[in-house]
Amino acid sequence: MTTPTPVKGRTLPVTDLSLVVLIGASGSGKSTFARRHFRPTEILSSDFCRGLVSDDENDQSATRDAFDVLYYIAGKRLAAGRRTVVDATSVQQDARRRLIELARQYDVLPIAIVLDVPEEVCAARNAVRADRADMPRRVVQRHVRELRRSLRHLEREGFRKVHVLRGAEEAEHATVVTEKRLNDLTHLTGPFDIIGDVHGCSAELEALLGKLGYTDGVHPEGRTAVFVGDLVDRGPDSPGVLRRVMAMVKSGNALCVPGNHENKYGRYLKGRAVRHTHGLAETIAQMEGESEEFRAEVREFVDGLVSHYVLDGGRLVVCHAGLPEKYHGRTSGRVRSHALYGDTTGETDEFGLPVRYPWAEDYRGRAAVVYGHTPVPEAIWLNNTICLDTGAVFGGKLTALRWPERELVDVPAERVWYEPARPLRTEAPGGHDGRPLDLADVRGRRVVETRHAGRITVREENAAAALEVMSRFATDPRLLPYLPPTMAPTATSRVEGYLEHPAEAFAQYRDDGVARVVCEEKHMGSRAVALVCRDAEAARGRFGVDGPTGSLYTRTGRPFFDDGSVTEEILGRLRAAIGAAGLWDTLETDWLLLDAELMPWSLKASGLLRSQYAAVGAAAGAVLPGALSALEGAAARGIEVTELLERQRERAADAAAFTAAYRRYCWTTDGLDGVRLAPFQILAVQGRSLAGLPHDEQLALIDRLVEHDGSGLLRTTRRLYVDTADPGSVRAGVDWWLEMTGRGGEGMVVKPVGALVRDGNGRLTQPGVKCRGREYLRIVYGPEYTRPENLARLRNRFLNHKRSLALREYALGLEALDRLAEGEPLWRVHEAVFGVLALESEPVDPRL
Repeated sequence: MTTPTPVKGRTLPVTDLSLVVLIGASGSGKSTFARRHFRPTEILSSDFCRGLVSDDENDQSATRDAFDVLYYIAGKRLAAGRRTVVDATSVQQDARRRLIELARQYDVLPIAIVLDVPEEVCAARNAVRADRADMPRRVVQRHVRELRRSLRHLEREGFRKVHVLRGAEEAEHATVVTEKRLNDLTHLTGPFDIIGDVHGCSAELEALLGKLGYTDGVHPEGRTAVFVGDLVDRGPDSPGVLRRVMAMVKSGNALCVPGNHENKYGRYLKGRAVRHTHGLAETIAQMEGESEEFRAEVREFVDGLVSHYVLDGGRLVVCHAGLPEKYHGRTSGRVRSHALYGDTTGETDEFGLPVRYPWAEDYRGRAAVVYGHTPVPEAIWLNNTICLDTGAVFGGKLTALRWPERELVDVPAERVWYEPARPLRTEAPGGHDGRPLDLADVRGRRVVETRHAGRITVREENAAAALEVMSRFATDPRLLPYLPPTMAPTATSRVEGYLEHPAEAFAQYRDDGVARVVCEEKHMGSRAVALVCRDAEAARGRFGVDGPTGSLYTRTGRPFFDDGSVTEEILGRLRAAIGAAGLWDTLETDWLLLDAELMPWSLKASGLLRSQYAAVGAAAGAVLPGALSALEGAAARGIEVTELLERQRERAADAAAFTAAYRRYCWTTDGLDGVRLAPFQILAVQGRSLAGLPHDEQLALIDRLVEHDGSGLLRTTRRLYVDTADPGSVRAGVDWWLEMTGRGGEGMVVKPVGALVRDGNGRLTQPGVKCRGREYLRIVYGPEYTRPENLARLRNRFLNHKRSLALREYALGLEALDRLAEGEPLWRVHEAVFGVLALESEPVDPRL
C-alpha cells in the first residue's frame, strides 16, 4: 500500500502585536483555523459577542450590538499591547474599514488572513451544523462573491500583510508563525553608546568613537553603538559618516534609526521630487564622487531603517525626534512620522521655524527615551528623556550617552560647518523651564511598583489628604526626595509595670532569624531629613534649584524653619563637617541625604506637644493642687476621705512625673544656640542608595562626621550591639535600656545590623522597632497610664496595622531612594515619596 505524500503547508508570518482579521464566507473554517493557531484569549468571535448580548449566537438582529462589544474589547486589548484576532466573515469592505481604523487608532499592524474556500465546501459544512442547517444557500453565495471582489484591494484598503489560503486543504495545512516587530529589540541589553546627530561631521565622529574606546568601529568590551539618525547633510563628509556607520551596522557593532535628513535623502535616491535645502545639496554634491555601487548600498541602508528601537528589556527607547510612551513598540505611519519629525504646535518662531511641541515635559513613561533632532547646547535629562543633538555641525559638540551607566561623553566640533537658521539656545530644556510634576501624577487611587515589596496601593482618600499637606505646607518638591517611614513599636510587654520592654524586640528579631541587632539611643527630638549639597552649583546641577544648597524638613515634608537663612546656616555647618571629615571624596558625591533627629522637640513639634500631650498634664496640674488641699482640710476635720485622698496624691505624683518627662523635651534656644542635630544614617549619595549599608558601617561614617563638627551642632548617637540568641547579651541590652530610660531618656530603636533583612519567608523585616521608656510614655498615654487597670486596658492595643503600615512606607522609602540614586525623573521619585505621605493618613492609633 502506497503511503500518501504529506501536503506541505504554507507558513504565514504574523506579527506579535497586530490586529489579525480572518476573512471568509460562513462555513469556510475561520473559527477552526483560529482555534488551531491562536490562543483562546486572542480570539474575538462575532458569534460569541452576539451570544453575549442576546443569548443566541445566530440572532442577526443583535449584530450591531455584538460588533460594538467586539470593537470595544479589541480596543482594550490593542491598547494593552495584546495581539487580537477577529473571527467574523469580514467579506464586506465597510466591515473591514472599521477594523483597519481600529488598528490605526492603536498603531498596530492590520493583517488579513483570507480563507478562500469553494462555495460547495462552505455550504456542506453549514448543512451538518445544527445552528447553521437552515442558512439559505444564497447567503454563502453572496459571501463568496463579495470575497472574490475584495481580494485585489485588501492591501490598498490598508492591510499591511495579506495571506490568501486557497481551498480547504491549503487552509488546513497552513502554519502561523509569530514574528517580532522590527522595532522590538528588547532582548538586546547592551551596553550601548548612543550617539547624537552627526550631520556629516566625520572627523568628530571618529574622535568620539575613539574616546568611547572603539577601534575601527569595534569596541573591545563588546559595546554597541546606537545612532539616533541625521547622519547626513550640512557637514563636510556625509559619505564618510555613512561608510563608517553602515560598516558598523553590517558587522553587528551598531544600530541606527533614521533621521528626517536620511528620510529626505532616501526619497531623493528613489527619484522623488524633493527640495535641495537644509544641507541636502551638500550631501548630493559629496556623493557625486562616490561609486554607483556605494550609492545603491546607501539607498538600501536608508530604506531598511526602522523608525525606533525598544531595547534593554523595554527600559530604553531610541528614536530621532522623541516618542511618547503610547507609541513605544507600535507600528504605523503616525508613529514613524513622530519618530522622524516630532510634533509641532502649529506656530512658528521669530526665525520662521516651526515651534516643537514639548512632549518631554509631559512624559511619564518607564522607558528612558534618547533622541536628537532639535539642537541644544547641553544634553540634560528631563522626565527620563534626553536629547543628544548638541549641534556638532553648528560648532557645538558631538555627544554620546553610555547606557546603562547614563554617562555623557562628548567631543567639540572642529569648527562651525554650517550656520544655523536659529542660534543654539542659551539654556538647555529641562529642570528650570520644564513641568516636572503634575496633579495627575498623584491624584486618585495609585498603585506603586516597588522592587522590595511589590505593588503598594495608595487609596484615593489617602492621596487627597496627602495632596492637601504637600501642596500647602511641604518644602520645594525638588528638595524633597524622601520621607522616612513610620516606626512600629515593639510588641506589648507583659512585664509588670511596663507597656513596652526591649525583651520583646529582641525576641521578635530572633524569631525573624536576625542574629545581631543594634540598639540606638532615641533622641528627644523630631525626625528630620537633611539634604546637603556641596555648594549652590551642585544643588543647581542635580536638583535644579537656584539659591538653596539643600533642605531640612520634617517627616511630613514641612520645612523646620520658615526663615531660609536659618536652614542655610544649619546646612553650612553640616557641609563644613562633611568636608572636614572627607566624606565628599570618600563617598564620591556632591550631595548627601541624611536621616537625623533635630532637638529640642519643642523646636518644631510644639503644636503637638502643647495641644495634645501638654494639655493632659496642664489640666491635671490645674485641678490637683486645689483638690488635694480641700481633701487634706477635710481629713484634718475628721472626715473620712482617706481612700480618696490617697488616690489624689497618686494622681499628683503621676502629674509631677508627666511634667518632668515633658520638660526634658523643651529647652530654651537662642537662634541656633541650643539646637542639636543627631544624624544616624546616610540615606543616599550621588549615584547610589546607602539604605542597604549595614548599620555598623553607617554609624562609623556618622561618628566620623560628628567628630569633625566644629560648630557644636552635631550630636552622636549612642549604641549597643546585641546578639539575640545570647541571653547574656540580651540581658545587657535590657540593662542598657533601663539605665538610659531611668535617667530620663526617651528609649531606643532596635535595628538589624545588616539592614534590608528578610525573614525566612523572604519578606522584609521591620527596619527598626522603637522601645520607649516607661516615663516617656506618660507623655503619650497620660499621667496615670501606669496604674494597673490602665495598663491592662492598654495591653490590648492593636499593632498589626501599624506594623503593616511601617513596612509599606519603608518599601516606598527604599524605592524613592533607588529612583533618586538612579537619576530617575522627579515625578518618579515623588510617586514613592507621595505614597509615604498618603499612607500616613491611614487610620491608626497615633500613640503607637
